[in-house]
Amino acid sequence: MTQDTGYTAPKWVFDSEVANVFPNMLERSIPGYRSMREVVTRTAVKYARRNGTITDLGVSRGDAIAPIVEQCQENNTYRGFDISEPMLTAARETFRATPYVHIDGHDLRDGLPDTEPWSVALLVLTLMFVPTEYRQRLLSDIYERLEDGGALIIIEKVLADDTSLNTRLGEMYYDLKRDNGYSDAMIDRKRLALEGILVPLRSSENERILRAAKFEAVECIWRYLNFAGWVAVKCPTK
Repeated sequence: MTQDTGYTAPKWVFDSEVANVFPNMLERSIPGYRSMREVVTRTAVKYARRNGTITDLGVSRGDAIAPIVEQCQENNTYRGFDISEPMLTAARETFRATPYVHIDGHDLRDGLPDTEPWSVALLVLTLMFVPTEYRQRLLSDIYERLEDGGALIIIEKVLADDTSLNTRLGEMYYDLKRDNGYSDAMIDRKRLALEGILVPLRSSENERILRAAKFEAVECIWRYLNFAGWVAVKCPTK
């Protein structure tokens, strides 16, 4: 695994520098990273349907969908979409020998790609990079694309409702990054690069826009400091 030594560009882009160190970056930057990956996999497998389609929107290198592919294998079709060419190159290499995994370029600001309906959709550390004015429409479109009983799994960086609590959570988050080998200079450089690009919402606001997209069942399935995850289910038509 290539070691992340700190992002150097003034503004964040998912370029080759990020793609090359992405697994190491996430493992050292996401609190409870391994438990997050586990709950995404378990939830996706639970909602997967034989001969259905599982789609990862913001597939990056394929790390979220890979363990799902490993468990469900050719019983499903898998689609991964991303806007970053370096990430797409890495994901295509990951699944080079897996013909039932399809990796394609797509910008979520343009709506959803034209595919068959999905049983499971993933938005793992993706929605927070989508401009806020596009998020409600995107979630509504995902709801329409899912089969009845299908699930959307979201992992997001979040803000606390209380300002002082939000500050403390941020302090603990940066402490964790220091414990994982990041210097204060690296932390500050990345924080500045991400300003205006990674835009988190409050947990309550994420739940509100999921419900506004008509998801009938929304539940938090994972939380660690200022990161959280939900499953949102499209209930069968009555």
